[in-house]
Amino acid sequence: MRLEAAARMDLFRKLWKARKLILVVFIPLSLLPLPLIHPTSEACCAYVLMVTAVYWVSEAVPLGAAALVPAFLYPLFGVLKSSEVAAEYCKDTTLLLMGVICLAASIEKWNLHKRIALRMVMIAGAKPGLVLGFMCCTVFLSMWLSNTSTTAMVMPIAEAVLQQLICTGLADSHDDSETGEAPEEDSVAIEIPNVKRVKMRRDSQYPTKRDHMICKCLSLSITYAATIGGLITITGTSTNLIFAEQFNRYPDAKVINFGTWFIFSFPIAIIMLVLTWLWLHFLFLGCFRETCSLSKKRKTRREMLSERRIHEEYAKLGPIYPEVVTGVFFILMTLLWFTREPGFVPGWTSLFEKGYRTDATVSVLLGFLLFLIPARRPFSSSDDSESDPLAPMITWKDFQRLMPWEIVILVGGGYALAAGCKVSGLSVWIGRQLEPMSGLPPWAVTLLACLLVSAVTEFASNPATLTVFLPILSALSETLHINPLHTLIPSTMCVSFGVMLPVGNPPNAIVFSYGHVQISDMVKAGFGVNLIGVAVVMLAITTWGVPLFNLTEFPAWAMARNVTGSL
Repeated sequence: MRLEAAARMDLFRKLWKARKLILVVFIPLSLLPLPLIHPTSEACCAYVLMVTAVYWVSEAVPLGAAALVPAFLYPLFGVLKSSEVAAEYCKDTTLLLMGVICLAASIEKWNLHKRIALRMVMIAGAKPGLVLGFMCCTVFLSMWLSNTSTTAMVMPIAEAVLQQLICTGLADSHDDSETGEAPEEDSVAIEIPNVKRVKMRRDSQYPTKRDHMICKCLSLSITYAATIGGLITITGTSTNLIFAEQFNRYPDAKVINFGTWFIFSFPIAIIMLVLTWLWLHFLFLGCFRETCSLSKKRKTRREMLSERRIHEEYAKLGPIYPEVVTGVFFILMTLLWFTREPGFVPGWTSLFEKGYRTDATVSVLLGFLLFLIPARRPFSSSDDSESDPLAPMITWKDFQRLMPWEIVILVGGGYALAAGCKVSGLSVWIGRQLEPMSGLPPWAVTLLACLLVSAVTEFASNPATLTVFLPILSALSETLHINPLHTLIPSTMCVSFGVMLPVGNPPNAIVFSYGHVQISDMVKAGFGVNLIGVAVVMLAITTWGVPLFNLTEFPAWAMARNVTGSL
Protein backbone atom coordinates (compact mmCIF):
# COMPACT_ATOMS: atom_id res chain seq x y z
CA MET A 1 0.00 0.00 0.00
CA ARG A 2 2.81 2.36 0.84
CA LEU A 3 4.46 1.65 -2.50
CA GLU A 4 1.21 2.35 -4.33
CA ALA A 5 0.68 5.60 -2.42
CA ALA A 6 4.25 6.66 -3.16
CA ALA A 7 3.78 5.81 -6.83
CA ARG A 8 0.58 7.86 -6.98
CA MET A 9 2.24 10.81 -5.29
CA ASP A 10 5.14 10.54 -7.73
CA LEU A 11 2.68 10.50 -10.63
CA PHE A 12 0.86 13.55 -9.26
CA ARG A 13 4.16 15.41 -8.90
CA LYS A 14 5.10 14.64 -12.48
CA LEU A 15 1.68 15.75 -13.70
CA TRP A 16 1.96 18.95 -11.69
CA LYS A 17 5.35 19.71 -13.20
CA ALA A 18 3.93 19.12 -16.67
CA ARG A 19 0.69 21.04 -16.02
CA LYS A 20 1.54 23.84 -18.45
CA LEU A 21 2.31 21.43 -21.27
CA ILE A 22 -0.91 19.51 -20.54
CA LEU A 23 -2.89 22.75 -20.59
CA VAL A 24 -1.32 23.84 -23.88
CA VAL A 25 -2.40 20.57 -25.52
CA PHE A 26 -5.73 20.02 -23.71
CA ILE A 27 -7.33 23.44 -24.21
CA PRO A 28 -7.22 23.51 -28.06
CA LEU A 29 -8.41 19.91 -28.27
CA SER A 30 -11.28 20.38 -25.81
CA LEU A 31 -12.52 23.49 -27.64
CA LEU A 32 -12.06 22.05 -31.13
CA PRO A 33 -15.69 20.78 -31.44
CA LEU A 34 -16.88 24.41 -31.52
CA PRO A 35 -15.54 25.25 -35.03
CA LEU A 36 -16.15 21.66 -36.24
CA ILE A 37 -19.83 21.51 -35.25
CA HIS A 38 -20.49 25.16 -36.18
CA PRO A 39 -18.15 25.90 -39.12
CA THR A 40 -19.02 29.58 -39.23
CA SER A 41 -16.65 32.52 -39.22
CA GLU A 42 -17.92 33.64 -35.81
CA ALA A 43 -17.36 30.19 -34.25
CA CYS A 44 -13.84 29.92 -35.69
CA CYS A 45 -12.95 33.38 -34.40
CA ALA A 46 -14.41 32.53 -30.97
CA TYR A 47 -12.26 29.40 -30.86
CA VAL A 48 -9.09 31.38 -31.54
CA LEU A 49 -10.12 34.02 -29.02
CA MET A 50 -10.78 31.49 -26.23
CA VAL A 51 -7.57 29.54 -26.83
CA THR A 52 -5.49 32.72 -26.79
CA ALA A 53 -7.28 34.09 -23.71
CA VAL A 54 -6.71 30.87 -21.74
CA TYR A 55 -3.04 30.86 -22.69
CA TRP A 56 -2.73 34.48 -21.58
CA VAL A 57 -4.58 34.14 -18.28
CA SER A 58 -2.92 30.84 -17.31
CA GLU A 59 0.50 31.90 -18.65
CA ALA A 60 0.96 28.33 -19.80
CA VAL A 61 3.24 29.75 -22.49
CA PRO A 62 5.01 33.13 -22.48
CA LEU A 63 2.67 36.05 -23.20
CA GLY A 64 4.48 36.96 -26.38
CA ALA A 65 4.32 33.40 -27.68
CA ALA A 66 0.61 33.16 -26.89
CA ALA A 67 0.05 36.40 -28.81
CA LEU A 68 1.27 34.62 -31.96
CA VAL A 69 -1.63 32.13 -31.87
CA PRO A 70 -3.92 34.32 -34.07
CA ALA A 71 -1.08 34.64 -36.61
CA PHE A 72 -1.42 30.98 -37.63
CA LEU A 73 -4.93 30.00 -36.50
CA TYR A 74 -6.77 32.82 -38.29
CA PRO A 75 -5.36 31.85 -41.71
CA LEU A 76 -5.91 28.14 -40.99
CA PHE A 77 -9.58 28.70 -40.16
CA GLY A 78 -10.09 31.22 -42.97
CA VAL A 79 -10.90 34.17 -40.73
CA LEU A 80 -8.15 36.49 -42.02
CA LYS A 81 -5.43 36.21 -44.63
CA SER A 82 -1.89 35.76 -43.38
CA SER A 83 -0.84 39.16 -44.79
CA GLU A 84 -3.79 40.85 -43.05
CA VAL A 85 -2.90 39.28 -39.71
CA ALA A 86 0.77 40.23 -40.07
CA ALA A 87 -0.16 43.87 -40.67
CA GLU A 88 -1.81 43.98 -37.22
CA TYR A 89 1.43 43.26 -35.37
CA CYS A 90 3.10 46.60 -36.14
CA LYS A 91 1.06 49.74 -35.66
CA ASP A 92 1.55 53.42 -34.91
CA THR A 93 1.81 52.74 -31.18
CA THR A 94 4.76 50.42 -31.82
CA LEU A 95 6.74 53.31 -33.26
CA LEU A 96 5.58 55.54 -30.41
CA LEU A 97 6.89 53.01 -27.89
CA MET A 98 10.22 52.69 -29.73
CA GLY A 99 10.83 56.43 -29.54
CA VAL A 100 9.94 56.53 -25.85
CA ILE A 101 12.31 53.63 -25.15
CA CYS A 102 15.13 55.57 -26.83
CA LEU A 103 14.56 58.42 -24.38
CA ALA A 104 14.24 56.00 -21.46
CA ALA A 105 17.54 54.36 -22.44
CA SER A 106 19.25 57.74 -22.35
CA ILE A 107 17.69 58.57 -18.97
CA GLU A 108 18.92 55.31 -17.46
CA LYS A 109 22.35 55.37 -19.09
CA TRP A 110 23.21 58.83 -17.76
CA ASN A 111 21.45 58.45 -14.38
CA LEU A 112 19.04 61.33 -14.88
CA HIS A 113 16.39 59.30 -13.07
CA LYS A 114 18.67 58.88 -10.06
CA ARG A 115 19.47 62.59 -9.90
CA ILE A 116 15.77 63.46 -10.04
CA ALA A 117 14.88 60.91 -7.37
CA LEU A 118 17.63 61.93 -4.96
CA ARG A 119 16.96 65.64 -5.44
CA MET A 120 13.24 65.25 -4.77
CA VAL A 121 13.91 63.17 -1.65
CA MET A 122 16.41 65.79 -0.44
CA ILE A 123 13.72 68.44 -0.85
CA ALA A 124 11.03 66.36 0.88
CA GLY A 125 13.03 65.84 4.05
CA ALA A 126 12.32 63.30 6.80
CA LYS A 127 9.18 61.33 7.52
CA PRO A 128 6.30 61.73 7.07
CA GLY A 129 7.54 63.82 4.17
CA LEU A 130 10.07 61.14 3.26
CA VAL A 131 7.37 58.70 2.14
CA LEU A 132 5.54 61.39 0.19
CA GLY A 133 8.82 62.53 -1.37
CA PHE A 134 9.61 59.04 -2.63
CA MET A 135 6.06 58.69 -3.93
CA CYS A 136 6.23 61.99 -5.83
CA CYS A 137 9.52 61.18 -7.55
CA THR A 138 8.27 57.66 -8.38
CA VAL A 139 5.07 59.06 -9.90
CA PHE A 140 7.04 61.53 -12.00
CA LEU A 141 9.46 58.90 -13.32
CA SER A 142 6.70 56.39 -13.99
CA MET A 143 4.97 58.91 -16.25
CA TRP A 144 7.76 58.41 -18.79
CA LEU A 145 9.35 55.07 -17.93
CA SER A 146 7.72 51.69 -17.42
CA ASN A 147 6.34 50.94 -13.97
CA THR A 148 8.75 48.04 -13.60
CA SER A 149 11.83 50.08 -14.53
CA THR A 150 10.80 52.92 -12.23
CA THR A 151 10.33 50.60 -9.27
CA ALA A 152 13.65 48.89 -9.96
CA MET A 153 15.34 52.33 -10.06
CA VAL A 154 13.77 53.93 -6.98
CA MET A 155 13.55 50.93 -4.64
CA PRO A 156 17.35 50.52 -4.19
CA ILE A 157 17.59 54.18 -3.18
CA ALA A 158 14.76 53.70 -0.69
CA GLU A 159 16.41 50.50 0.58
CA ALA A 160 19.64 52.38 1.32
CA VAL A 161 17.69 54.95 3.35
CA LEU A 162 15.79 52.20 5.18
CA GLN A 163 18.97 50.28 6.00
CA GLN A 164 20.46 53.50 7.36
CA LEU A 165 17.33 53.88 9.48
CA ILE A 166 17.72 50.33 10.80
CA CYS A 167 21.44 50.80 11.50
CA THR A 168 20.74 54.03 13.35
CA GLY A 169 18.06 52.36 15.45
CA LEU A 170 20.39 49.51 16.37
CA ALA A 171 23.05 52.03 17.27
CA ASP A 172 20.62 53.87 19.51
CA SER A 173 20.14 50.69 21.54
CA HIS A 174 23.86 50.59 22.54
CA ASP A 175 26.09 53.01 24.33
CA ASP A 176 26.70 56.12 22.20
CA SER A 177 30.45 56.07 22.87
CA GLU A 178 30.75 52.58 21.42
CA THR A 179 28.56 53.15 18.37
CA GLY A 180 29.28 56.72 17.38
CA GLU A 181 31.01 55.55 14.18
CA ALA A 182 28.65 52.63 13.51
CA PRO A 183 26.36 54.19 10.95
CA GLU A 184 29.30 54.98 8.68
CA GLU A 185 30.69 51.45 9.01
CA ASP A 186 27.34 49.78 8.41
CA SER A 187 26.39 51.85 5.42
CA VAL A 188 24.58 49.82 2.78
CA ALA A 189 25.39 49.96 -0.92
CA ILE A 190 22.55 50.68 -3.30
CA GLU A 191 21.78 47.42 -5.06
CA ILE A 192 18.82 45.17 -5.69
CA PRO A 193 18.87 42.44 -3.05
CA ASN A 194 18.91 38.73 -3.68
CA VAL A 195 15.40 37.34 -3.46
CA LYS A 196 16.70 34.38 -1.45
CA ARG A 197 17.47 36.62 1.50
CA VAL A 198 13.79 37.40 2.01
CA LYS A 199 13.28 34.37 4.24
CA MET A 200 16.28 35.36 6.36
CA ARG A 201 14.76 38.66 7.45
CA ARG A 202 13.02 38.66 10.82
CA ASP A 203 11.17 41.24 12.86
CA SER A 204 13.98 41.04 15.43
CA GLN A 205 16.31 42.69 12.93
CA TYR A 206 14.28 45.88 13.21
CA PRO A 207 15.07 48.05 16.27
CA THR A 208 11.39 48.66 17.01
CA LYS A 209 8.04 47.68 15.57
CA ARG A 210 7.60 51.23 14.32
CA ASP A 211 10.82 50.91 12.32
CA HIS A 212 9.40 47.80 10.68
CA MET A 213 6.17 49.66 9.93
CA ILE A 214 8.15 52.50 8.33
CA CYS A 215 9.92 49.97 6.09
CA LYS A 216 6.58 48.45 5.06
CA CYS A 217 5.00 51.84 4.41
CA LEU A 218 7.86 53.15 2.27
CA SER A 219 8.25 49.90 0.29
CA LEU A 220 4.58 49.63 -0.61
CA SER A 221 4.29 53.33 -1.35
CA ILE A 222 6.82 52.97 -4.18
CA THR A 223 4.99 50.20 -6.04
CA TYR A 224 1.65 52.01 -5.67
CA ALA A 225 3.20 55.31 -6.80
CA ALA A 226 4.64 53.59 -9.88
CA THR A 227 1.16 52.34 -10.75
CA ILE A 228 -0.35 55.79 -10.24
CA GLY A 229 2.30 57.50 -12.35
CA GLY A 230 1.75 55.08 -15.21
CA LEU A 231 -1.84 56.29 -15.51
CA ILE A 232 -0.93 59.89 -16.30
CA THR A 233 0.49 59.62 -19.82
CA ILE A 234 -0.65 57.59 -22.79
CA THR A 235 2.85 56.05 -22.90
CA GLY A 236 3.13 55.52 -19.15
CA THR A 237 2.24 51.84 -19.22
CA SER A 238 1.62 49.14 -21.79
CA THR A 239 -2.11 48.97 -21.00
CA ASN A 240 -2.52 52.62 -22.03
CA LEU A 241 -0.90 51.81 -25.38
CA ILE A 242 -3.20 48.81 -25.80
CA PHE A 243 -6.19 51.10 -25.24
CA ALA A 244 -4.83 53.70 -27.67
CA GLU A 245 -4.50 51.20 -30.50
CA GLN A 246 -7.85 49.57 -29.70
CA PHE A 247 -9.45 53.00 -29.87
CA ASN A 248 -7.85 53.53 -33.28
CA ARG A 249 -10.48 51.06 -34.49
CA TYR A 250 -12.68 54.15 -34.56
CA PRO A 251 -10.92 55.98 -37.42
CA ASP A 252 -13.20 59.04 -37.29
CA ALA A 253 -12.63 59.64 -33.57
CA LYS A 254 -10.10 62.39 -32.88
CA VAL A 255 -10.71 62.87 -29.18
CA ILE A 256 -7.81 60.91 -27.66
CA ASN A 257 -4.28 62.26 -27.81
CA PHE A 258 -1.48 62.95 -25.36
CA GLY A 259 -3.02 66.22 -24.19
CA THR A 260 -6.61 65.06 -23.58
CA TRP A 261 -5.42 61.92 -21.82
CA PHE A 262 -3.14 63.99 -19.57
CA ILE A 263 -5.89 66.49 -18.72
CA PHE A 264 -8.20 63.65 -17.72
CA SER A 265 -5.72 61.47 -15.83
CA PHE A 266 -3.54 64.02 -14.03
CA PRO A 267 -6.22 64.99 -11.45
CA ILE A 268 -6.89 61.28 -10.92
CA ALA A 269 -3.23 60.70 -10.15
CA ILE A 270 -3.01 63.67 -7.75
CA ILE A 271 -6.10 62.57 -5.80
CA MET A 272 -4.95 58.94 -5.72
CA LEU A 273 -1.46 59.96 -4.62
CA VAL A 274 -2.72 61.93 -1.63
CA LEU A 275 -5.34 59.36 -0.60
CA THR A 276 -2.92 56.45 -1.00
CA TRP A 277 -0.32 58.26 1.10
CA LEU A 278 -2.88 58.93 3.83
CA TRP A 279 -4.14 55.33 3.68
CA LEU A 280 -0.66 53.81 4.00
CA HIS A 281 0.26 56.25 6.73
CA PHE A 282 -2.88 55.40 8.70
CA LEU A 283 -2.49 51.65 8.14
CA PHE A 284 1.16 51.34 9.16
CA LEU A 285 2.12 54.46 11.12
CA GLY A 286 -1.11 55.63 12.70
CA CYS A 287 -2.07 59.29 12.96
CA PHE A 288 0.40 62.02 12.08
CA ARG A 289 0.60 63.25 15.66
CA GLU A 290 2.01 59.92 16.77
CA THR A 291 4.49 59.87 13.90
CA CYS A 292 5.82 63.30 14.78
CA SER A 293 6.01 62.60 18.53
CA LEU A 294 9.23 60.56 18.42
CA SER A 295 11.93 61.66 20.78
CA LYS A 296 13.81 64.61 19.44
CA LYS A 297 17.19 62.91 19.85
CA ARG A 298 16.31 59.89 17.74
CA LYS A 299 14.43 61.94 15.17
CA THR A 300 17.28 64.43 14.76
CA ARG A 301 19.95 61.75 14.50
CA ARG A 302 18.05 59.73 11.94
CA GLU A 303 17.27 62.78 9.89
CA MET A 304 20.91 63.82 9.84
CA LEU A 305 22.24 60.37 8.95
CA SER A 306 19.59 59.72 6.29
CA GLU A 307 20.18 63.10 4.70
CA ARG A 308 23.93 62.55 4.75
CA ARG A 309 23.45 59.17 3.07
CA ILE A 310 21.34 60.73 0.31
CA HIS A 311 23.82 63.57 -0.19
CA GLU A 312 26.66 61.04 -0.50
CA GLU A 313 24.79 59.17 -3.23
CA TYR A 314 23.99 62.45 -4.99
CA ALA A 315 27.68 63.43 -4.96
CA LYS A 316 28.61 60.14 -6.68
CA LEU A 317 26.66 61.01 -9.83
CA GLY A 318 28.64 61.47 -13.00
CA PRO A 319 28.97 64.40 -15.45
CA ILE A 320 25.89 66.52 -15.90
CA TYR A 321 26.21 67.40 -19.62
CA PRO A 322 24.56 64.22 -21.02
CA GLU A 323 21.87 64.54 -18.37
CA VAL A 324 21.14 68.08 -19.55
CA VAL A 325 20.87 66.89 -23.16
CA THR A 326 18.52 64.11 -22.08
CA GLY A 327 16.45 66.56 -20.05
CA VAL A 328 16.16 68.92 -23.05
CA PHE A 329 14.94 66.04 -25.23
CA PHE A 330 12.54 65.02 -22.49
CA ILE A 331 11.02 68.51 -22.25
CA LEU A 332 10.97 68.94 -26.04
CA MET A 333 9.14 65.63 -26.57
CA THR A 334 6.56 66.54 -23.95
CA LEU A 335 5.94 70.02 -25.39
CA LEU A 336 5.60 68.69 -28.95
CA TRP A 337 3.12 66.06 -27.76
CA PHE A 338 1.05 68.64 -25.91
CA THR A 339 1.03 71.19 -28.71
CA ARG A 340 0.38 68.81 -31.61
CA GLU A 341 -3.42 69.01 -31.30
CA PRO A 342 -4.25 70.69 -27.98
CA GLY A 343 -7.90 71.13 -28.98
CA PHE A 344 -8.58 74.61 -27.60
CA VAL A 345 -6.08 76.23 -30.02
CA PRO A 346 -4.63 75.09 -33.36
CA GLY A 347 -1.58 72.88 -32.90
CA TRP A 348 1.66 72.80 -34.87
CA THR A 349 0.21 70.10 -37.14
CA SER A 350 -2.12 72.77 -38.60
CA LEU A 351 0.95 74.09 -40.44
CA PHE A 352 1.02 70.89 -42.51
CA GLU A 353 -1.46 68.72 -44.31
CA LYS A 354 -3.70 66.94 -41.82
CA GLY A 355 -3.67 63.23 -41.09
CA TYR A 356 0.02 62.47 -41.57
CA ARG A 357 1.62 63.26 -38.20
CA THR A 358 0.92 61.62 -34.84
CA ASP A 359 2.63 61.45 -31.45
CA ALA A 360 4.72 58.60 -32.87
CA THR A 361 6.25 61.01 -35.41
CA VAL A 362 7.66 63.18 -32.64
CA SER A 363 8.74 60.18 -30.58
CA VAL A 364 10.65 58.45 -33.38
CA LEU A 365 12.29 61.68 -34.61
CA LEU A 366 13.72 62.61 -31.22
CA GLY A 367 14.64 59.01 -30.49
CA PHE A 368 16.56 58.85 -33.78
CA LEU A 369 18.48 62.03 -32.92
CA LEU A 370 19.71 60.44 -29.68
CA PHE A 371 21.68 57.97 -31.80
CA LEU A 372 23.48 60.90 -33.49
CA ILE A 373 24.14 63.57 -30.86
CA PRO A 374 27.53 63.15 -29.09
CA ALA A 375 27.43 62.51 -25.35
CA ARG A 376 30.38 64.83 -24.73
CA ARG A 377 30.40 68.59 -24.71
CA PRO A 378 31.72 69.95 -28.03
CA PHE A 379 35.42 70.92 -28.03
CA SER A 380 35.86 69.64 -24.50
CA SER A 381 39.22 68.18 -23.48
CA SER A 382 39.27 64.67 -22.06
CA ASP A 383 41.99 62.69 -20.30
CA ASP A 384 40.65 59.44 -21.74
CA SER A 385 42.27 59.33 -25.17
CA GLU A 386 40.92 55.87 -25.98
CA SER A 387 37.24 56.79 -25.79
CA ASP A 388 35.42 58.06 -28.85
CA PRO A 389 34.78 61.82 -28.51
CA LEU A 390 31.83 61.49 -30.90
CA ALA A 391 30.18 58.57 -29.10
CA PRO A 392 26.38 59.12 -29.24
CA MET A 393 24.01 59.54 -26.34
CA ILE A 394 22.74 55.96 -26.76
CA THR A 395 23.76 52.93 -28.78
CA TRP A 396 21.64 50.21 -30.31
CA LYS A 397 22.60 47.91 -27.43
CA ASP A 398 21.24 50.47 -24.96
CA PHE A 399 17.99 50.58 -26.88
CA GLN A 400 17.74 46.82 -27.30
CA ARG A 401 18.35 46.23 -23.60
CA LEU A 402 15.19 48.16 -22.68
CA MET A 403 12.91 47.50 -25.66
CA PRO A 404 10.01 45.28 -24.43
CA TRP A 405 9.56 43.16 -27.55
CA GLU A 406 7.25 40.79 -25.69
CA ILE A 407 4.85 43.67 -25.02
CA VAL A 408 5.04 44.73 -28.68
CA ILE A 409 4.05 41.25 -29.83
CA LEU A 410 1.41 41.00 -27.10
CA VAL A 411 -0.18 44.27 -28.20
CA GLY A 412 -0.02 43.09 -31.82
CA GLY A 413 -1.80 39.88 -30.85
CA GLY A 414 -4.55 41.96 -29.30
CA TYR A 415 -4.91 43.98 -32.49
CA ALA A 416 -5.11 40.78 -34.50
CA LEU A 417 -7.83 39.37 -32.24
CA ALA A 418 -9.81 42.61 -32.49
CA ALA A 419 -9.51 42.60 -36.29
CA GLY A 420 -10.72 39.01 -36.44
CA CYS A 421 -13.69 39.77 -34.18
CA LYS A 422 -14.70 42.65 -36.44
CA VAL A 423 -14.29 40.85 -39.78
CA SER A 424 -15.97 37.63 -38.62
CA GLY A 425 -18.89 39.43 -36.99
CA LEU A 426 -18.13 37.98 -33.55
CA SER A 427 -18.12 41.42 -31.94
CA VAL A 428 -21.64 42.07 -33.23
CA TRP A 429 -22.80 38.68 -31.92
CA ILE A 430 -21.29 39.39 -28.48
CA GLY A 431 -23.01 42.77 -28.42
CA ARG A 432 -26.38 41.19 -29.11
CA GLN A 433 -25.91 38.76 -26.21
CA LEU A 434 -25.34 41.72 -23.91
CA GLU A 435 -28.55 43.53 -24.84
CA PRO A 436 -30.29 42.55 -21.53
CA MET A 437 -27.97 45.04 -19.82
CA SER A 438 -29.57 47.91 -21.76
CA GLY A 439 -31.69 48.83 -18.74
CA LEU A 440 -28.66 49.79 -16.67
CA PRO A 441 -27.48 53.41 -16.53
CA PRO A 442 -24.05 54.12 -18.08
CA TRP A 443 -22.34 54.65 -14.71
CA ALA A 444 -23.54 51.23 -13.49
CA VAL A 445 -22.20 49.51 -16.62
CA THR A 446 -18.88 51.29 -16.16
CA LEU A 447 -18.70 50.38 -12.47
CA LEU A 448 -19.36 46.70 -13.19
CA ALA A 449 -16.66 46.73 -15.87
CA CYS A 450 -14.16 48.40 -13.51
CA LEU A 451 -14.81 45.94 -10.69
CA LEU A 452 -14.59 42.98 -13.05
CA VAL A 453 -11.25 43.91 -14.65
CA SER A 454 -9.70 44.96 -11.32
CA ALA A 455 -10.62 41.56 -9.86
CA VAL A 456 -9.37 39.52 -12.83
CA THR A 457 -6.10 41.41 -13.08
CA GLU A 458 -5.13 40.33 -9.55
CA PHE A 459 -4.46 36.85 -10.95
CA ALA A 460 -3.69 37.56 -14.63
CA SER A 461 -1.28 39.99 -16.27
CA ASN A 462 -2.57 43.50 -16.89
CA PRO A 463 -1.92 43.56 -20.68
CA ALA A 464 -3.53 40.16 -21.22
CA THR A 465 -6.60 41.08 -19.16
CA LEU A 466 -7.16 44.34 -21.00
CA THR A 467 -6.55 42.79 -24.41
CA VAL A 468 -9.32 40.27 -23.73
CA PHE A 469 -11.83 42.72 -22.27
CA LEU A 470 -11.52 45.78 -24.54
CA PRO A 471 -13.20 44.26 -27.63
CA ILE A 472 -16.03 42.94 -25.45
CA LEU A 473 -16.55 46.31 -23.79
CA SER A 474 -16.47 48.07 -27.15
CA ALA A 475 -19.21 45.79 -28.45
CA LEU A 476 -21.19 46.27 -25.23
CA SER A 477 -20.98 50.08 -25.46
CA GLU A 478 -22.08 50.11 -29.09
CA THR A 479 -25.00 47.77 -28.34
CA LEU A 480 -26.19 49.86 -25.38
CA HIS A 481 -25.55 53.11 -27.30
CA ILE A 482 -23.09 54.33 -24.65
CA ASN A 483 -20.09 56.39 -25.62
CA PRO A 484 -17.33 53.73 -25.78
CA LEU A 485 -14.97 56.01 -23.88
CA HIS A 486 -17.34 55.80 -20.90
CA THR A 487 -16.34 52.17 -20.38
CA LEU A 488 -12.98 51.83 -22.14
CA ILE A 489 -11.06 54.56 -20.29
CA PRO A 490 -12.10 53.54 -16.73
CA SER A 491 -11.47 49.86 -17.50
CA THR A 492 -8.02 50.70 -18.89
CA MET A 493 -7.13 52.53 -15.69
CA CYS A 494 -8.64 49.98 -13.30
CA VAL A 495 -6.77 47.11 -14.94
CA SER A 496 -3.61 48.61 -13.42
CA PHE A 497 -4.97 48.23 -9.89
CA GLY A 498 -3.81 44.63 -9.48
CA VAL A 499 -1.83 45.55 -6.36
CA MET A 500 -2.99 43.04 -3.75
CA LEU A 501 -0.58 40.17 -4.54
CA PRO A 502 3.09 39.90 -5.55
CA VAL A 503 1.99 38.21 -8.78
CA GLY A 504 -0.36 41.08 -9.63
CA ASN A 505 2.34 43.00 -11.50
CA PRO A 506 6.17 43.13 -11.67
CA PRO A 507 6.55 46.20 -9.38
CA ASN A 508 4.78 44.28 -6.61
CA ALA A 509 7.20 41.38 -7.04
CA ILE A 510 10.22 43.70 -6.91
CA VAL A 511 9.08 45.33 -3.67
CA PHE A 512 8.16 41.97 -2.15
CA SER A 513 11.64 40.63 -2.93
CA TYR A 514 13.20 43.10 -0.47
CA GLY A 515 11.55 41.26 2.40
CA HIS A 516 10.04 44.15 4.35
CA VAL A 517 6.41 43.20 3.60
CA GLN A 518 4.43 39.99 3.77
CA ILE A 519 1.57 38.91 1.53
CA SER A 520 -0.93 39.81 4.25
CA ASP A 521 0.44 43.37 4.29
CA MET A 522 0.07 43.64 0.51
CA VAL A 523 -3.48 42.30 0.62
CA LYS A 524 -4.60 44.76 3.31
CA ALA A 525 -2.92 47.77 1.79
CA GLY A 526 -3.70 46.80 -1.80
CA PHE A 527 -7.40 46.30 -1.11
CA GLY A 528 -7.66 49.87 0.13
CA VAL A 529 -5.67 51.22 -2.82
CA ASN A 530 -7.89 49.23 -5.20
CA LEU A 531 -11.04 50.76 -3.73
CA ILE A 532 -9.48 54.24 -3.81
CA GLY A 533 -8.55 53.79 -7.45
CA VAL A 534 -11.96 52.57 -8.60
CA ALA A 535 -13.72 55.34 -6.64
CA VAL A 536 -11.49 58.11 -8.03
CA VAL A 537 -11.78 56.82 -11.61
CA MET A 538 -15.57 56.67 -11.31
CA LEU A 539 -15.57 60.21 -9.91
CA ALA A 540 -13.47 61.41 -12.86
CA ILE A 541 -15.52 59.75 -15.60
CA THR A 542 -18.78 61.12 -14.18
CA THR A 543 -17.52 64.69 -13.59
CA TRP A 544 -14.72 66.33 -15.58
CA GLY A 545 -14.60 63.44 -18.05
CA VAL A 546 -18.13 64.24 -19.29
CA PRO A 547 -17.40 67.64 -20.89
CA LEU A 548 -13.86 66.63 -21.88
CA PHE A 549 -14.99 63.66 -23.99
CA ASN A 550 -18.66 64.63 -24.51
CA LEU A 551 -19.82 61.42 -22.81
CA THR A 552 -23.51 62.34 -22.67
CA GLU A 553 -24.01 61.55 -26.36
CA PHE A 554 -23.49 58.44 -28.46
CA PRO A 555 -20.93 59.80 -30.93
CA ALA A 556 -21.24 59.60 -34.69
CA TRP A 557 -17.84 57.89 -35.00
CA ALA A 558 -19.05 54.98 -32.83
CA MET A 559 -22.35 54.83 -34.70
CA ALA A 560 -20.54 54.66 -38.04
CA ARG A 561 -18.38 51.76 -36.87
CA ASN A 562 -21.41 49.98 -35.44
CA VAL A 563 -23.26 50.22 -38.75
CA THR A 564 -20.17 49.10 -40.69
CA GLY A 565 -19.64 46.10 -38.43
CA SER A 566 -23.25 45.03 -38.84
CA LEU A 567 -23.04 44.88 -42.63
